[in-house]
Amino acid sequence: MASSNCTSTTSCSTSFAEEKHPHPNMLIYRKMEKLINQMLHSEDGIKIKTVKSFLSKIVSVFSGQDLIVWLIAHIDVFDEIDANHLLHLFASHGYIFQVDDHVITMKGGDTSFYRFQTPYFWPSNCWEPENMDYAVYLCKRTMQNKAHLELEDFEAENLAKLQKMLSRKWEFVFMQAEAQYKVDKKRDRIERQILDSQERAFWDLHRPVPGCVNTTEVDIRKLSRSGRSKQSTCNTLVIQMEDNESQLNNSNNLKTPNIREVRFYQKPGRRRYTQIKDYLKIEISELQTRLSKNVLKTSKLAESYLQYYGHRVSFDAFIVQLGSATDPFQGQPNPWISDTVDFWQHDKITGDISTRRLKLWEESFEELLIDPVGRETLQKFLDKEYSGENLRFWMEVQKLRKCSCRMVPVLVTEIYNEFIDSNAQSPVNIDCKVMEIIDENLKNNPNRWSFDEAADHIFCLMKNDSYQRFLRSDLYRDLLNISGKKYSFSTLISRKASRKTPSKTTTNQQSLDNPQFPLNTLNTCKGLRGSSGSRSGSFVGIEREKKTKCQPNSFDSSTLTMTRGNVNSSRGIRRDSSSCSSSSVAAQQRSNNN
Repeated sequence: MASSNCTSTTSCSTSFAEEKHPHPNMLIYRKMEKLINQMLHSEDGIKIKTVKSFLSKIVSVFSGQDLIVWLIAHIDVFDEIDANHLLHLFASHGYIFQVDDHVITMKGGDTSFYRFQTPYFWPSNCWEPENMDYAVYLCKRTMQNKAHLELEDFEAENLAKLQKMLSRKWEFVFMQAEAQYKVDKKRDRIERQILDSQERAFWDLHRPVPGCVNTTEVDIRKLSRSGRSKQSTCNTLVIQMEDNESQLNNSNNLKTPNIREVRFYQKPGRRRYTQIKDYLKIEISELQTRLSKNVLKTSKLAESYLQYYGHRVSFDAFIVQLGSATDPFQGQPNPWISDTVDFWQHDKITGDISTRRLKLWEESFEELLIDPVGRETLQKFLDKEYSGENLRFWMEVQKLRKCSCRMVPVLVTEIYNEFIDSNAQSPVNIDCKVMEIIDENLKNNPNRWSFDEAADHIFCLMKNDSYQRFLRSDLYRDLLNISGKKYSFSTLISRKASRKTPSKTTTNQQSLDNPQFPLNTLNTCKGLRGSSGSRSGSFVGIEREKKTKCQPNSFDSSTLTMTRGNVNSSRGIRRDSSSCSSSSVAAQQRSNNN
């Protein structure tokens, strides 16, 4: 019984080891190769011919127009543009190549000649050529004294780089190239010509001209989806199993164990384990976690999705056109359809928040936090409620998660000193369990995730308590009332402008009502205040001088200096106003002397 179990285990392990991971583009390759095999059919395929040139012959070729005609006749392709695109895909993946020019593009309607690639070089064989193979090919090209086989400029540069890179193995590379060259010389001339063109087309695909797209590169996301690692690495698992038919050792009277090696492939994107047992334990725990999760029925999921999207249909611009009669918010028109950008500039120009934006805040707490204006409005409300430190702490933790590595210790220290420490300036409301977790995280290794538990706790508090009170607050209701009133766009702009600029008529009226404020110096001293909050300076002193009829020598140099000092120390004064005041004082002195 035990032997049968061991045998079954061995067979399963062997089959697992022999399993090959498919290429992520294998489905595309199979479809292309099916069409290529139809083209190569002796009766219904493309007629391959020999073209006579001036002094030579080009064998086993066909024209691009022949491909177009065959595709239209045998495939549901009614447009020549689609046929050209399909042929371009064949050429870019290396199934067809041009004889005269070494490019991986194709124009089906031209008069150039093309040739099929041999199945040995098809991409479905998962070719991953190394630099040594490329060096052997370039060396072999240099040994052939033919004009059409001379190295291009970029190929000569690549050969020099490879010679420097493989300096220790260069003698072996040269020997391989020389051996292949001797084998090729023994072939027929026409056969050698076809093989040379096919080999060159293979390297034009895998080592393209600088500036061309390398179609052999595979996206890492496709590799992950196909379950194939970027580099096909595998670990070897040694399995020892006792075989009943094994012979006994005469010296020690022990059974010789049957040792077999099983290749074990790890999934891409996962941490590499040196011990396969550790990897298997992690995978088993993940599978057990999946089994323990509650699985909902598809009908329940579909019902919840329909309810969610049906509730948010009014915010979908594809279903409800903005600014139309069906728009429940009666906002600005869609800027991508209309010629105006009022939808984008409404909040910034008018200073008000649109109804659509306010109603979106009611949908969820996450929508409120995503919006910068929503966070600012919520912060104002929380400051009034004396709980603004909660939102500030949550924002600082989000900033910590996205900061650079060198700023992590600095931000961790700042957050702890401001919100967590016993002597913090703005302590947040967290319980003892969360505090213990934070202390443990900071003690082991402070990182960008040290405050995640506290941030989640504060987020739940704000969502369950502060967010509900915010929606019922007077601040939010006032914003809704203001946005609900219908004003024209120009009226909203003028209202915002009136908030920023103070009216000039009130200042002029105050100057006319005050008899002690001279009209001829209104533009000079307008808006000046002294240290006591009242108008002060040389002008008031001059008027007082007129009423009391002071002596001409009452304004000496010290008084003038003090006057200038008072004017310069007043808020918002400029140097030209002080110079104007001193000139008016001098003029008044002359009039008194006269």
